[in-house]
Amino acid sequence: MSDMTPPPSPHALAAHTGGKTLRYARFTGFSVIGLLLAGGGLRLALEHQDARALEQRTATSLTRTVSTVVARPGDGQRNVTLPATLKGRSEITLLARSGGYLTAWHKTIGERVRKGELLATIEAPEQDQELAQARAARDQVKARVELTRDTLKRWEHLSSLDSVAKQDLDEKRSAATQARADLAAVDANVRRLEQLKSFRRIVAPFDGVITRRSVEVGDLITANGKELFALAQTDPLRLTLWIPQVYASEIAEGQEVTLRIPESPGKKLTAKVAHAAGALDPVTRTRQVELELPNPDGKLLPGTYGEVSFKLSSTAKALLVPTSTLVTGQDGTRVVTVGKDNTVSFQNVTVGRDLGRDIEILSGLKSGDVLVSSPSDLLADGETVNPKAMPEKNRKGSPTDKPAPPKKS
Repeated sequence: MSDMTPPPSPHALAAHTGGKTLRYARFTGFSVIGLLLAGGGLRLALEHQDARALEQRTATSLTRTVSTVVARPGDGQRNVTLPATLKGRSEITLLARSGGYLTAWHKTIGERVRKGELLATIEAPEQDQELAQARAARDQVKARVELTRDTLKRWEHLSSLDSVAKQDLDEKRSAATQARADLAAVDANVRRLEQLKSFRRIVAPFDGVITRRSVEVGDLITANGKELFALAQTDPLRLTLWIPQVYASEIAEGQEVTLRIPESPGKKLTAKVAHAAGALDPVTRTRQVELELPNPDGKLLPGTYGEVSFKLSSTAKALLVPTSTLVTGQDGTRVVTVGKDNTVSFQNVTVGRDLGRDIEILSGLKSGDVLVSSPSDLLADGETVNPKAMPEKNRKGSPTDKPAPPKKS
């Protein structure tokens, strides 16, 4: 008997192979279905995450970006610089009081003169002849006065002897009185002509320097006509300023100020407030102030441009903010603050001095408050914003108070 196992029949082999193939096909199908389900779930999760990110980007893109600044304490002192022109303490233009021809000028521009020193001479032959006639007429009237006086004495003696009528004595007295009146009139005319003759000598009214000479020898001069000379007293020099109302109350007589001349950038000069007006100009709202600047060597010239710096102190405890932060309207003067949650709030404030780029805030804010610079009219109270601090050097830059562009995904 043989122990070898007979080979399976073809039908049994086919049935066995078919069972294994069916099981493999089922396994493969279930695997594919599982992979498809997992991939679909992952895709849904990714789409949900992308949707949330898009929603966040959309919300961010709709949030207004604003530039911000911080309210800071004032330093209590401000340097205010105003333009000024140097002038002589006394400046005049000399005119002729008497007409004639200029025969000589004795001083010219740049020369220093003393009070009473002769500057020019004028000749007027017609006035000389008129003066001579007036003096001759005065001599005639003097003779008549003496005659009427002697005649009156004789008639008064005769009247005491009852030798003449009283009427005749009264006539002699009247003639003597009229002669004295005529003498007074011709004396006045002579003095007038002599005064006119003295005016033909042009003299300096005070110590100073000649800044202009406008005549030449031979010019025809008329009384109160063209300018002959300009004279200035240059020590000390005078500066006249018009102080704006915001600083006017802080100016006092004797206060020292600093003067800078552009041509001498490293040199500082010290002037003092000599006079200050007791009232403001109602039109310009400014206060007139006069400064005096010593100039013993005469190197500083009248007409020079300079810049005067005042160091002013303020007793008010004020904060400083850029003027661009203010919003004015029916609700008063306000600023827009940014809170810790990035929401904005409109706050009413009380303003102090306008310092140009900055302005003082007397109440309504605390030091360190964050403010919107140049707030937009579209900004609403309670709106959430995206604050962006503005660098100190760019505080006066263009406002960035506008919606940010959408971010690219």
